[in-house]
Amino acid sequence: MADHTPDVAVLIYNDHANGVDLDIVPTFGIGTADRYTVADEGFGKRPVPDVLGHPELSFHLLQQLVDEGFDLTVFGELDVDHGFTVPLSVWTPDPGDAWPCPVIPIMVNVIRYPQPTAARCYALGQALGRALASFPEDITVGVLGTGGMSHQLAGTRAGFINPTFDHMFLDAIQHDPQKLAAMTREDYIREAGSEGIELIMWLVMRGAMNAEITKVHSAYHVPASNTAAGLALFDNRAPVAAG
Repeated sequence: MADHTPDVAVLIYNDHANGVDLDIVPTFGIGTADRYTVADEGFGKRPVPDVLGHPELSFHLLQQLVDEGFDLTVFGELDVDHGFTVPLSVWTPDPGDAWPCPVIPIMVNVIRYPQPTAARCYALGQALGRALASFPEDITVGVLGTGGMSHQLAGTRAGFINPTFDHMFLDAIQHDPQKLAAMTREDYIREAGSEGIELIMWLVMRGAMNAEITKVHSAYHVPASNTAAGLALFDNRAPVAAG
């Protein structure tokens, strides 16, 4: 990513009751601001820069997605929390005074039942891909899907991790996303824990990409936080045929 910095990034994430509270939880939302302030999550703001937006592309995506039947909540201003800034920090650990490019937030509800289905997230991603392709400017866009892999933070299965499922997911997100899109909420919670349903956000990213993509890098580990952490980097250009 450092060698191939996009002109703009679209980041699919979930808020943790910092940008919006639990009284109003949009199923899908999009930011249209020119700047997003880093949220104070109770310990002060994280020591990272605010995020610059790209209002022109945001409005284009908003109109195209609404025209395709996705009624997104629109944020003219929005504070972004660790669900947004941690993925950026994985990409750029030392951003200095600014992140590498403007970033557009797309928010997904994975907190309050009923969350959108995996199939709906995948369909949103496909519509997002078409909207990006129709943007009149010739720009390169990076699409980042976020969400912890298998984990459960409370209840009788607190600390639950399922590496077998996680590795299946990392393979299927590249080769068989339809398999993942066909899974129900209950499937995700059973196999990946109550918070593992965050994985549906990866399907928005995957839906925006081509049918065939090339894996550049992947990693998987379980840190002390009891949240399985996976990372996959894909090249969306058409694969080069071996000669």
